[in-house]
Amino acid sequence: MVRQNDEIKTAHLGRADYETVWRAMQEFNVARDATTADELWLLEHPPVYTLGMAGDRAHLLYENGIPLLKTDRGGQITYHGPGQLVVYVLLDLNRRNLKVRELVRRMEQAVIDLLGNYAIEAARTPGAPGIYVAGAKIAALGLRIKRGCSYHGLSLNVDMDLSPFAAINPCGYSGLAVTQLRDLGVKQTLPAVADNLVQCLQESIGK
Repeated sequence: MVRQNDEIKTAHLGRADYETVWRAMQEFNVARDATTADELWLLEHPPVYTLGMAGDRAHLLYENGIPLLKTDRGGQITYHGPGQLVVYVLLDLNRRNLKVRELVRRMEQAVIDLLGNYAIEAARTPGAPGIYVAGAKIAALGLRIKRGCSYHGLSLNVDMDLSPFAAINPCGYSGLAVTQLRDLGVKQTLPAVADNLVQCLQESIGK
């Protein structure tokens, strides 16, 4: 049981530069202590490719003018851009008695629950973190755990230009299809989807 600060605060950051927010997450992680509340940061990024710590740059298939940043999360290459909801998950895992694998499972479950609310059947794929609809990836996950606390998080394709994914092997998988809520018939705005996903994350992580 979480003894204190079990509330997960939310912060809506709008559209924000990837590297600026990444550095802010690192600073938050370093500065936090046992009294620091956990937080979810919700935002969009301008177009950017990011590559995980062990990621292979060869998964960027061709240059198209979108910058590539090597970051300190797990996983391979992915794309962030306007119309994609990004949620950074800043949790004290020790305080919540959570292991990394269980946190990933709960994050995935929150997305599955959200999609279920829209009557969309979604699933995990063994060995490939993220959420898929009919074999196409709709949400990606990547975390960093330091000092027993998490940062980075998940991205959910809502209503965006998916064409930049064609320049990469998404999450390191050649030919992996991607999809988004708009193409699955969901017409909600990104802020509305964000509010719904926060509720699902609060219910899943806060158990």
